[in-house]
Amino acid sequence: TSIGNEAFRNCDSLTSVVIGDSVTSIGDYAFYNCDSLTSVDIPDSVTSIGNYAFGYCDSLTSVEIPDSVTSIGNSAFYNCNSLTSVVIGDSVTTIGNSAFYYCSSLTSANFPNVTTIGSSAFYNCYEIKEFNCKSATPPALADKWVFNGVEKTATVYVPAASVDTYKNAEFWSNFTNIVGK
Repeated sequence: TSIGNEAFRNCDSLTSVVIGDSVTSIGDYAFYNCDSLTSVDIPDSVTSIGNYAFGYCDSLTSVEIPDSVTSIGNSAFYNCNSLTSVVIGDSVTTIGNSAFYYCSSLTSANFPNVTTIGSSAFYNCYEIKEFNCKSATPPALADKWVFNGVEKTATVYVPAASVDTYKNAEFWSNFTNIVGK
C-alpha cells in the first residue's frame, strides 16, 4: 500500500498525520504544500519517501525517519523552513538532491549509514550546528553545493578512528570542526 502521488497536496488545514502500518511508500508530492502540517508519524513499514513528498510543509518542526526507509527522495523536505531536527534511520543509504534544501531552521542532522548525499541536499540550511555521521567512510557528496550556506564551523561528529578520513574527504574537508566520538 502506498500514499499516492499528490494524495494530500495543498491540504492547508491538515495539522498532523499518523501513517498506517500497512503503508510502504509515500508518493511524490503526497503532502506537498500542507502549510499547517506540524507533525507526521512515519511507521517502520515505510521504505521510501518520494520526491517533494513533504515539500513546502512550512509548519513541520521535526521528522524521524524510521530504520525501514532506504532512500529519501529528491526535494522530499524542500523548504520546510520550521523543521529544526531530523533523525535519519539506520537503513537510509541515499539522501536525494535538494532533500532538505532551504530548511532554514534545521539545527542538526544524523547520518547513521548514509553512503550518498545528493546535490544541494542541505543547501541554505543556515542554522545547522552539527552533523552526526556514524559511518567510518564519509558519505559521497554529489558536489560542492551539498552544504552550501551551512557554516563551515558546524561540528561534524564522526567515529574516532575516521577523523582524518573525513578531514581529507572531498567537500567534507571544508568543515573546520570534525570531531571523533
